[in-house]
Amino acid sequence: MTDPIALLIRPMQVEDIPRVMQITECQPEAPHWPVSAYELALNPNAAPRRVALVAEHLASRALVGFVVASLVAGEAELESIAVAAEAQRCGLGGQLLLKLLAALKDLDVSRINLEVRASNHPALALYARHGFRETGRRIGYYAEPVEDAELMCLDLG
Repeated sequence: MTDPIALLIRPMQVEDIPRVMQITECQPEAPHWPVSAYELALNPNAAPRRVALVAEHLASRALVGFVVASLVAGEAELESIAVAAEAQRCGLGGQLLLKLLAALKDLDVSRINLEVRASNHPALALYARHGFRETGRRIGYYAEPVEDAELMCLDLG
């Protein structure tokens, strides 16, 4: 896939969950949630409330990426963002992130926080390009392998 412009970024639906899980299975750095966690993310009455978006390639109708963020007290936490292997390095992660940030602003969210593996240089570069700044580090936060988490945030106000 070489045409990231031909995308539809839309709210995630229950029928998207199997493909979302396939995308994460191929990426060891992505959170591996059970089906029930994604179902909860789609429940508008769940606490915390979440914004979950998917990217669908218009030509093939294939789901090629997704993003999930939780909302708490006027702030958001980026919980997961992943792009299918065949769609990486095409700008899709940036498009998903921009759409998420726009949705959060519409919900009057003032800040988004995230944590990322310290060795995940592509993700760190993506976040830096979009204005995130490092705010701290959690030593040994991740398992398999044990690794530090870099904490980052972006003010949306």
